[in-house]
Order: sequence, then C-alpha cells, then structure tokens
Amino acid sequence: QVQLVESGGGLVQAGGSLRLSCAASGGSTSNYRMGWFRQAPGKEREAVAAISRSGRSTYYADSVRGRFTISRDNAKNTLYLQMNSLKFEDTADYLCAADSGTSAWGMESPQAYPYWGQGTQVTVSS
Repeated sequence: QVQLVESGGGLVQAGGSLRLSCAASGGSTSNYRMGWFRQAPGKEREAVAAISRSGRSTYYADSVRGRFTISRDNAKNTLYLQMNSLKFEDTADYLCAADSGTSAWGMESPQAYPYWGQGTQVTVSS
C-alpha cells in the first residue's frame, strides 16, 4: 500500500509562487495516476490537478489552469504541483492522492482515489 507525504506549503503573498511535493513510499508512482486536491474550511474537497499513470494526460481545474502545473518524477517517486500567480482564494489544505487506475477517465474525482496524504497548508495573503 502506497503512503503519501506532502510538503512545500506555507504562507505566501498574492502573486507569489510555491511548489508542493508529494513523496510516495511503499509503491512506485509509475504504477499510479495521481492528483492534487484542496479543501478550504467549510468547503468540499475539490480537484486542482491530476495526471494519468502514463503522464500523457493531465487535468486542471478551470480556476488554476495556466497558473498551476502538475508533474511527476518517477525516478524520485515524487509528484509536484508548481503554483504561480497565487491568489487569496487558493488558500486551502492541499492533499495528494493516488489510484492504480490505468485510464485518465474520472481522474478529477476525489472518489476515485483510495490513497491520500495528510495535506499541507497553503495560505495566500492578500
């Protein structure tokens, strides 16, 4: 069973950048499709970005497309989320998730993922 640990969150001013990392152990990231999700207080968990097992397909929420980039380094067993031009509304707990599914279909749905990290807090000051 894969374990996921996020890092890289913090406090940043609006317009700034952060790079989140999700380190996997107990399994190779090359065997999973993976995603970044976020949850703000009082709101539902929402998909931010996802990447297929092959890496050929990606998904981005409309609110982050053009500002965030998801990538994976299977040699390092790590998933990344580069976040640029951060906005106050990006403030949330960011979680990474993994699923052994082989297709890209449904990879934006939190319900598709059985494995989750604990999350890393991102706070954007306006």
